[in-house]
Amino acid sequence: MQNFYVIYVQIFSIALPMLAVVIGSFGAFRANLSPAQTGLFIAVAGIVFGSWYATALPLSEAGMFNVPVVFGEPPVVLMYLFGGAFGIWALAWLTPLGRRLSEATPLSAIAAFQIPRLMGGLFVVGWLSGDLPALFALPAGLGDILAGIAGWQASRALAMGASNAHRLLWRATVIGIADFILAVVLGILTSPGFAHLYALDAPNIINDHPLAMFPAYFVPIFLGFHFIAISRLRRDRDQGMMAHAGL
Repeated sequence: MQNFYVIYVQIFSIALPMLAVVIGSFGAFRANLSPAQTGLFIAVAGIVFGSWYATALPLSEAGMFNVPVVFGEPPVVLMYLFGGAFGIWALAWLTPLGRRLSEATPLSAIAAFQIPRLMGGLFVVGWLSGDLPALFALPAGLGDILAGIAGWQASRALAMGASNAHRLLWRATVIGIADFILAVVLGILTSPGFAHLYALDAPNIINDHPLAMFPAYFVPIFLGFHFIAISRLRRDRDQGMMAHAGL
């Protein structure tokens, strides 16, 4: 299974950033950016994702993403997870070019980015093969599948202009973030480290290479898009309230 995990991670390490760039390029087209501005976006995105992967991979191979043995030690994997997610959101929402792209990108496309969360079904496969404990694999894997389905439902509703589309996107966002929180907590409780309380006979390998690339690379990208979706939803709500008030 180890070789299968490696290939699986390698495929999505290319596919996810490419999907993010495609969605951003769609926003660039709708925002009528100049070729130079579009090229700048693609270059920055390539540098960010490329350098992130280039630093995360050797750390994963060196076992640096394991749960700290003693409480208080720097949780490197959580630094990558939350730091990466907020970094993506900051670039997309707090920079002039990123904000212009994010506001021009259809919400349906932003919601659709969560559809590949179905890749988390790998955890269920890992449980069936005996590599991952059920306490982690089933909630995390099935939660990812549910998040992917919810993202598809929200994207479809938004593309069709359904009256409940925004509500479905809020639902997909809540499901997706809740799934990540649950997976992180269960991952800590079932992995060797300061809070290893369950799966003592067959510890979790989610923080071992190559699966450690999930929390260190894949999850932050998905989470960053959740944050972008929240910002867009709040902006649309505020604009709707202002229009209703006649401002």
